[in-house]
Amino acid sequence: MTHDVYDLGTVTLQDGVTLPSVKIAYKTHGALNAAKDNAILFPTWYSGQHPDVEWVIGPQWALDPARYFIVVVNIFGNGVSASPSNQPAPFDRPRFPRFTILDNVLLQRRLLTERFGIDILRAVIGRSMGAQLAFQWGSYFPDKVERILPLAGSARTSPHNFVFLQNVRMALTSDPAWQQGEYTTQPTLALERMRLIFDSWGLSQTWYRQRLYGQQGCATAEDFINRKVPAPPRDVNDFLAQVRTWERADISDNDIYKKDFPAALRAIKARAIVMPSRTDLYFPPEDSEIEVSHMANAELRVLESVWGHRAAAPGTDPRDIAFFDAAIRDLLAR
Repeated sequence: MTHDVYDLGTVTLQDGVTLPSVKIAYKTHGALNAAKDNAILFPTWYSGQHPDVEWVIGPQWALDPARYFIVVVNIFGNGVSASPSNQPAPFDRPRFPRFTILDNVLLQRRLLTERFGIDILRAVIGRSMGAQLAFQWGSYFPDKVERILPLAGSARTSPHNFVFLQNVRMALTSDPAWQQGEYTTQPTLALERMRLIFDSWGLSQTWYRQRLYGQQGCATAEDFINRKVPAPPRDVNDFLAQVRTWERADISDNDIYKKDFPAALRAIKARAIVMPSRTDLYFPPEDSEIEVSHMANAELRVLESVWGHRAAAPGTDPRDIAFFDAAIRDLLAR
């Protein structure tokens, strides 16, 4: 898994914690032009790492490295950038502090300006937690981002979404092997419980009604949830760190907007295509409708998919992925 790392040095987080030796990991595709105006940022999402983003990058896609300089950046806590599993003591494992959505954006901005001299982004594109970052970029740096495309994500974690995340937190911490985060081997029961929650929430009722689990080689829904899946090569404390980021996400929770959510949305100048999945239980279209109603230059483009939150994710319906790619193409052509 090749990537580059930029050492940000000592940083002070939004919560006031000063953290030494903070590293941000990224991978680039394409070349930055002389004007430095062809840069596109694509952050990772919950549990994702930079190779997971590459499914829509290539000469056959709108994100063509021959035209654009695409920076795929790993969010903090994902096991590649600074995370509980790789941060030195005394901030390792359960002692790893919370990185907010704004912390991620501010430090991504440092990476872009200090490492590459990029001041203005052609676009920020992201799905799920990456979409939350796209909204934050557009709001906090309205003059530094020309376009945003948030897919299957929101500008603020809703109360219902927060409740879902408490299920994830409980699944990860209720395994006796978790040992308050001081485990010596990965708590496998915790990972199995988390997968069951994501199977139940991440896919729609219609997906199960249409028995699309048959495409996974499963005869019944019970077979699907009991299928043998290799444990992800990820760390439970890393998953929990990302939950802490996601559950409190709010683009207005900062020194500029002071929890005035409509004002934070109104500040977004970027051309935007906001793309919820029709059947997403985490980020339903109703939330996106509210967001777009406050944005001056935004289009609501609903992805009519039965794949729930997983719509247009790697390995899902090719038609959904094509719809997402077409939206990127439309946005960049404007």
